[in-house]
Amino acid sequence: EHDAVQKKTFTKWINAQFSKVFLISDGLPLPQTKERGATRVHALNNVNKVLQVLHQNHVDLVNIGGTDIVDGNHKLTLGLIWSIILHWQVKDVMKDIMSNLQQNNSEKILLSWVRQCTRSYPEVNVLNFTTSWSDGLAFNGILHHFRPEAFSWDQVVRLSQMERLDHAFTVARDQLGIERLLDPEDVAVQLPDKKSIIMYVTSLFAVLPKDVSMDAIREVETLPRKFKTEDLHLCALLRQHVQMEDAGSSPQPEIPVTETEGDVEAGLLDVDLDSYQTTLEEVLTWLLSAEDTLQIQEEVSNDVEEVKEQFHTHEAFMMELTAHQSSVGNVLQAGNQLIAQGSLTEEEEEEIREQMSLLNSRWENLRVASMDRQARLHEVLMDLQQQQLQQLSDWLTQTEKRIKRIEMEPPAEDMEELQNDLEVEQVKVNSLTHMVVVVDENSGESTTAALEEQLQSLGERWAAVCRWTEEKWQKLQEVFLVWQQLLSDQVGWRVSHHFKKKKNF
Repeated sequence: EHDAVQKKTFTKWINAQFSKVFLISDGLPLPQTKERGATRVHALNNVNKVLQVLHQNHVDLVNIGGTDIVDGNHKLTLGLIWSIILHWQVKDVMKDIMSNLQQNNSEKILLSWVRQCTRSYPEVNVLNFTTSWSDGLAFNGILHHFRPEAFSWDQVVRLSQMERLDHAFTVARDQLGIERLLDPEDVAVQLPDKKSIIMYVTSLFAVLPKDVSMDAIREVETLPRKFKTEDLHLCALLRQHVQMEDAGSSPQPEIPVTETEGDVEAGLLDVDLDSYQTTLEEVLTWLLSAEDTLQIQEEVSNDVEEVKEQFHTHEAFMMELTAHQSSVGNVLQAGNQLIAQGSLTEEEEEEIREQMSLLNSRWENLRVASMDRQARLHEVLMDLQQQQLQQLSDWLTQTEKRIKRIEMEPPAEDMEELQNDLEVEQVKVNSLTHMVVVVDENSGESTTAALEEQLQSLGERWAAVCRWTEEKWQKLQEVFLVWQQLLSDQVGWRVSHHFKKKKNF
């Protein structure tokens, strides 16, 4: 879900940058524009030149190569675009104020600026760049702080969530010339995309006064500790849809503690609340998206080809779960480290334990639901494919009987009908060549051996029918050619005999 939002938002940002490269007078692009690469080699060369320029400008390019971009890896492409945005739009806009304040965290400065702008609005309390923006009040608060004559704050507060967001983006475009990089429906969600929000807020920061006090920065530095009063969003999201276990059900797995007490005391695995909250937020963003993906998957079909497609789609989803399992573990480990460090208040420790427990429960529910769907797909797919195999076996049995009849009494009409039936059945056999074999771990090798034997037997019978039909058809063609030659010779003889009789007459 967030990838789709980033793709849309980043595309709008790129187009906005391209619009600055075109001459306003005649609409023609500047002559420095490079030509499109005609081949893959040209495309790789172009991309590698771009990556080289980015590297020279100290843009962070972790695990991003030219081949990934040319091959259309959308995640890495989005990552590359974000690195460009972060370097030139975010950090470049803030470099002067970061230098003046001797700060190197652009996100902290941006959050300090937002809180400073919206301090006089009791309805606005910005704690992050995700959940604090979904109601639209923060955007409008910034705009009203600098343009109070542009609209009535009281009227904005009475608007709906979508209306407030639309109002803010419209005012920013009309009053400040900022493109509508965000769409209201992408922000009015449980957990908006953090990168897209930062990109848009930075656009506001770039055209508005940038006064940020050290007091505002110090306030932001204390925000992660205000769990109970100000930062309940993550726990609220975690609680949603969590299935509480009945008293008689199996207990949830215990949260693992992987670090040792000696490591914590030595400071080797030191973690702060800020990094923990950031990691938790990133994992929760993915977890919400994964839950939505699983929820919108269609009911298991009764068509074998559709089930195959569903099987492969869910297989990719399960691989994604496996890839993110370590991320969930990292959050739990970070939480355990914080608790083990002993620097938390009793309330903070209780809140972290609750977050960890809820995250673990939610992950377990997602994992179990995914495995249940996988098992259902396995069951339906194998059943449908067995039906296909049985249908082929029945057809071969009937066809083998037809062959025996044709060998005893070989009318051409029966051979032509058999040939047509064979072509129809070929389509079904082609489907079986892409058969998905799923073997239950509990069934052992005997099931696999039985299936292989069944497939081999059907394959041999099918090949025999095809060979017999081809050979028989060739013989019929040979007989037909001989018959044609006999007819031609007979006609020639009759014509010749006719002319001889006429000549003698």
